[in-house]
Amino acid sequence: MSEEWKEGTEAHYRDPLYYDLTYDERHDDVFFYTDVAKRSGGAVLELGVGTGRVASELALAGVDVVGIDTMPEMMERARARFRHLPPEVARRIELRKGDLKRLRLRRKFSLVIAPFNVFMHLYTREDVEAALATVRHHLKPRGTFAFDVLMPMASELALNPAKFHRGKSFKHPLDKVRYGYSERFEYDSVSQVQTVTMRFLAKDEGHASFDVPLAHRQFFPAELEALLHYNGFRLESRWGGFAGEPFDGEADSQVVVARLR
Repeated sequence: MSEEWKEGTEAHYRDPLYYDLTYDERHDDVFFYTDVAKRSGGAVLELGVGTGRVASELALAGVDVVGIDTMPEMMERARARFRHLPPEVARRIELRKGDLKRLRLRRKFSLVIAPFNVFMHLYTREDVEAALATVRHHLKPRGTFAFDVLMPMASELALNPAKFHRGKSFKHPLDKVRYGYSERFEYDSVSQVQTVTMRFLAKDEGHASFDVPLAHRQFFPAELEALLHYNGFRLESRWGGFAGEPFDGEADSQVVVARLR
């Protein structure tokens, strides 16, 4: 992995407080994965557990979860979240540090999930195949694999990479410093990787402004189906959103449920 892609994989996740501030109100995917988990009838392996936003709700629904992540900052934030759960719920969650491209636990699961664009940090075919081999290794014979990635949008991929688009200002939850926010998008059509540069402009005197990169591999629909097929999976269903929206040209996401072939 190039240093640029490595930084684009890690930088956004070194600040879990800002991450939770930004995404804690995101609920549709939590409802989706909780429903799939309850119907799976067994324990769940979550690849990319992050700050535990999904895992905590699965545990509250009575599901045992093993959560995997590479970022220690995110995992520490997840542990803090789990400490607020009732003890009998928190005991359903096990956190493990691990790379989804190399993970090999001595355990099989009814369901493996990779929520919130985790697979978009797999930048090469070899990365994708390694991650899918991890999923295959951990699934029971009739197990389910559920994940989501964004739907590539031509208009967004063609945005001027020199132009910043202004977002909402915010106050950082750690030090209460006020920041203006903007972002620009640069797409490499050969690697199919889009890099988002998130710019944080300090509004309070004595504090520095800074940029944070976020790199996302884009998966086109037919490409994604082929990658699943040739790595041993059958695409069972695909929606354009977490509430069962149709998968068509208006779709924002590719919400996928697959099984071993």
